[in-house]
Amino acid sequence: MANHKSSIKRIRQTIVKTERNRFYRTRLKNIVKDVNTAIEAGNKEEAATAFKVANKQIHKFVSKGVLKKETAARKVSRLHKSVNAI
Repeated sequence: MANHKSSIKRIRQTIVKTERNRFYRTRLKNIVKDVNTAIEAGNKEEAATAFKVANKQIHKFVSKGVLKKETAARKVSRLHKSVNAI
């Protein structure tokens, strides 16, 4: 157990940030899954609209510090490539 005031505060902050990041990572997986489901169904219009939402949300997660910029770029690029392949 932490003995210093600062380390106790750091533990509290870590718990809050971990919960927040878990929420965003789960949301990210669901967004990507929506795009992939539309791609597998072969529905180009639905895939395009799902990709628009995914692109916006992924970049939003970068600004919140959940994802790194390069990771977001890679995910968006792969999704975009898949949508265009339909």
